[in-house]
Amino acid sequence: MVTSTVEKLSATRVKLHISVTPDELKPSVKHAYEHIAQDVQVPGFRKGKVPAPIIDQRIGRGAVIEHAVNEGLDGFYREAVTAHEVKTVGRPNAEIIEWPNEKDFSGDLKVEIEVDVRPEFDLPDYAGTTVTVDAVETDEAAVDAELDRLRGRFGTLITVDRPAKTGDFVELDLVATIDDAEIDRAESVSYEVGSGELLEGIDEAIESLTAGEDTTFRSKLIGGDHAGEEAEVAVTIKGVKERELPEADDDFAQIASEFDTIAELRESLAERVGQQAVFEQGSAARDKLVEELLTKVEIPVPDQLVEDQVREHLEQEGRLEDDEHRAEVTEASQKQFRTQMLLDKIVEQNDVQVSQDELTQYIVQSAAQYGMAPQEFVEVLQQNNQLPVLVGEVARNKALAVVLGKVNVVDTTGKPVDLTGFIATEDEGVDAAADDAAGADAPEADARLLTLPRRRHRPRRRRPRSPPPRRRPRTSRPRKSRLRKARRQEGSAQEGRRVDDGIGADDCGRPPFVVRGGTSHGDRSPRVAATGGCRLAGCRARRRCPRPPLALPRANRAWSGSARR
Repeated sequence: MVTSTVEKLSATRVKLHISVTPDELKPSVKHAYEHIAQDVQVPGFRKGKVPAPIIDQRIGRGAVIEHAVNEGLDGFYREAVTAHEVKTVGRPNAEIIEWPNEKDFSGDLKVEIEVDVRPEFDLPDYAGTTVTVDAVETDEAAVDAELDRLRGRFGTLITVDRPAKTGDFVELDLVATIDDAEIDRAESVSYEVGSGELLEGIDEAIESLTAGEDTTFRSKLIGGDHAGEEAEVAVTIKGVKERELPEADDDFAQIASEFDTIAELRESLAERVGQQAVFEQGSAARDKLVEELLTKVEIPVPDQLVEDQVREHLEQEGRLEDDEHRAEVTEASQKQFRTQMLLDKIVEQNDVQVSQDELTQYIVQSAAQYGMAPQEFVEVLQQNNQLPVLVGEVARNKALAVVLGKVNVVDTTGKPVDLTGFIATEDEGVDAAADDAAGADAPEADARLLTLPRRRHRPRRRRPRSPPPRRRPRTSRPRKSRLRKARRQEGSAQEGRRVDDGIGADDCGRPPFVVRGGTSHGDRSPRVAATGGCRLAGCRARRRCPRPPLALPRANRAWSGSARR
């Protein structure tokens, strides 16, 4: 094991002093010779069989040492991090202080590596904290509004010859210009007047206009290359349609639901409205609880990590020179980092464990949000080394549910709010850990296995086969010419014949996919070497550099997305 020490530079950054002896560097040197022998071509030697003295003569030992250090530096770094239990975040920065001697590889390799770490802080006392959320009424008016939304899904659009008003659907042509230069165009856009899902100010501009009329207004674009800039938008109304709702009677209840009467449908809608109210209150309670805890604790933020994230985000949007937007993204990144550190601390303090079923369910839900198949979604996670990040997200959500069960949640009227579906107990985390420990005796139990449940198919019944016809015994051996003629005659009969063994393609015993690896907190140790991973076949030095932990939303096109004012 390499010799290393830790120097604390700040609350969020440390420096690792690593010293590697010649014996510890020897495996990397041997691997460097093997790798270089695969790349060089020397007359008289096969590829990969060039001796070390020839490589020293043709290439030089300096290149060998440099290759060995680049290949072994990541392993030395991981050993030091593990030995001192350093919880790293972000990418490390390595500097070689002293190289071994090129003549005989004597002398120690001395390296200094700076890396951001998780800050140390104490959790505030959240037991007995009171969180206040807005009161939600589930009266008849809320049920009527839910029923009207359901009727709207079964409504009919009818063309009308009158000015457009709120609730109508209009067909629009849009042209955006800046300084008399057209920058974007959209034709035949269907829009509901008053929904606020398009540009700001469009509702006021098109209200009271009829089909065939046009107007112009000024608005800020919400996406594209000119996002945030003010443009002059010309809008033309091509048609106005009114939505006609069906009558709320028993016939509608039978068409729109599994109920026979409108009374039963209203009762079901009332139950749904109550569930939605609890969901809204639960989400608001989670957000306010995090805000309350963040105000009670000071969490240092690594500046370099946030700066790298902000720059990457602005480069993706092409807005590196927008100082105002940079300030907004910086503030959001800092808050996201502090929230993540707070929840990770809660995970450690409460020993929250993520079970295989919880991770599988979260992956299935996330894949549905992205419109991807679960297997395809997991393959993308594996390729980008993002599976540990997903495990960390599940653990943080579970930790927040545990804390939510220890605080008091009331509405603005002082009435306690029942959030049974949002809270979790510490016993659930213990049960998850026990489930994982129960499979420790299985082969390869040290690696987390993620297997989505396979779809069960009904076994296909095999068609009974009739016994083959009995052949008449031959009294004499036929001639060869007769055998050839008989085979030619039976050739067409045998052609296209298939044997049905009764096994379908869906009966394959292979699971859809198996994912190995993952930690409970999503820690990452990115590559620190300047060069890429080793391309030598069978080499274990292949590595991937995962993306940074923070992810920020991207902007949409000027006409797409939901524009919220």
